[in-house]
Amino acid sequence: MSAPISRIVEALEPSATIAMAGKARELKATGRTVCDLSLGEPDFDTPAHIRKAALEAMDSGFTHYTAAGGIVELKTAVVGQYNARHGLDYAPAQVVVSNGAKHALHNAFTVLLNPGDEVIIPAPYWVSYAELVKLTGAVPVIVQTEQAADFKLTPDQLREATTDRTRILLLCSPSNPTGSMYSPEELGELADVVIEKDLVVVADEIYEYLVYEPHQFASFPTVRPGLMDRTILINGVSKTYAMTGWRIGWSLSPLYLAKAMGSLQSQQTSCPCSISQKAAIAALEGPQECIGEMLAEFTRRRQFVIERIASIPGLSCPEMGGAFYAYINIKEHLGRTYGGVQVDDSSAWCLELLNQQNVATVMGSAFGTDGYSRISFATSMENLEAAFDGIEKFIASE
Repeated sequence: MSAPISRIVEALEPSATIAMAGKARELKATGRTVCDLSLGEPDFDTPAHIRKAALEAMDSGFTHYTAAGGIVELKTAVVGQYNARHGLDYAPAQVVVSNGAKHALHNAFTVLLNPGDEVIIPAPYWVSYAELVKLTGAVPVIVQTEQAADFKLTPDQLREATTDRTRILLLCSPSNPTGSMYSPEELGELADVVIEKDLVVVADEIYEYLVYEPHQFASFPTVRPGLMDRTILINGVSKTYAMTGWRIGWSLSPLYLAKAMGSLQSQQTSCPCSISQKAAIAALEGPQECIGEMLAEFTRRRQFVIERIASIPGLSCPEMGGAFYAYINIKEHLGRTYGGVQVDDSSAWCLELLNQQNVATVMGSAFGTDGYSRISFATSMENLEAAFDGIEKFIASE
């Protein structure tokens, strides 16, 4: 007997970023040297003081279940950071600590959405957003943005996309995959429409510390009065502190939503990892020099990427205000052959780039906009140099 898979799960698209990273690993296993620019994962070790806190937690026996939504000490550290950095006065009870920011997003959508509800998602968007919405039976409404506008949603686009079924606007600033970010003024204009249309905003701010001068980060609830009552903030330690594998993210939200998400999580996962929670406290409350050091290196790599893209005919990308991605326009290089292989879309382009030049990127179609390729520059300069040499050779091939 073969039991049928649920229709919702069967309709899910697999994560393209993880799939491309998997293909890169397969090629590496055959002995090929692959320049992997697919995963958005800092290539730095987790700072020593954070690792030390984890060891101390293990040695002291802190290896059992915690409260479902996280320990009070970590929640207090989270609200302390938001108060000091953004002037937002949350209570610890409004924080739900989850097994990564993706889990926090899933919690938010699950407690807010019913089948048939709509969520507005500006494209390009992170590969998991639409699929997480679909898991609830709700409908992702994809709004195409323009490279000329740095792929940012306009108030008119938001107003036009809103219907009587719209519940949520999903924003990510700085953006994965484009690196674009909204100014405080632009967020304020979107907030006016959010208030007018009575929407909830899920604001993914996981890259808030990875911002390049002269850009200025603003947390969404700060741009207009009253937004804390209609915003779920999503954040975590993975990108800022090179802690992707520790799986600690969180949400901050109105108390009634935090209680609902905590109840949901108690049935899903029981609690976040106890040891990782102690490490996250050390990240938030310990020395912060590591952020500046990593950002300085990302800044150097970003400049290199900008210069190499500009040097290759037919390539362009929006300005990367934050995060560690470049979203490269490859449209001029589609509809032709590479090494005798016809390439008509971004998926084929990325696959042939990997096959022929051993450079792993992610196709724009996975982010809702064909004709683009996302690279991550969260990798060494040596790897970036070799990758762009490969991209240049690939484009020059016939």
